[in-house]
Amino acid sequence: MTRGVFVVDTNVVVSGMTSADPHSPPSRILDAMLDGRLLYLMSGALLSEYSGVLRRSGVARFHQQTEDEIDSLLTDLAANAVWREPSKSEAAPEPGDNHLWALLASQPGCQLITGDRLLLENPPRSGSVITPRDALVGAE
Repeated sequence: MTRGVFVVDTNVVVSGMTSADPHSPPSRILDAMLDGRLLYLMSGALLSEYSGVLRRSGVARFHQQTEDEIDSLLTDLAANAVWREPSKSEAAPEPGDNHLWALLASQPGCQLITGDRLLLENPPRSGSVITPRDALVGAE
């Protein structure tokens, strides 16, 4: 895993939970978040987004976790994170992602890990945006 401070987009967490390949980049990133090998930022808005998406019926069919297991995962993710409640920053390409841009702006040099092509192609001035595969460069 590359060194630095990261914000991990919800799509990476969901992909990590639903992937059949435990060695896929999203699975490896989720594992690194859970065992403390990845330094990442969290806010109430991002944790709420993780929770809401993981509990969607279509997503839940793929990860097959119980409510208690989801709660445990979210607790572990929250416990291992560096918490920030940032103020507003520049607007993200999609208004629903403004909280990600705000988190990036709260930590100089921070990088967003995402699979969202729109975010990858339109990074903010205050941080950079990389794919899960790029986040693993130099790992092991």
